[in-house]
Amino acid sequence: MKKFKEEDLILYLYNECPPKISAAINAALAEEDLELKDRLQVLRRTIKQLDKLKLSSPSKSSIQAILKHASAQTGRK
Repeated sequence: MKKFKEEDLILYLYNECPPKISAAINAALAEEDLELKDRLQVLRRTIKQLDKLKLSSPSKSSIQAILKHASAQTGRK
């Protein structure tokens, strides 16, 4: 049983995984790797929940504070 990184599994679920890793994941799934199936199921659920979230933009004051801080940091170089 091969251990896969979470990043690889996420790429797999988004069909952006390198072919070699994708083939290894498919092979593990074909061998009925229950732990891998569970991990993928949890990630699928998480992705589905994240897709439902309504995101809002940061406040203008937050953006201004970040830009001010970044400007001060670049001036120090």
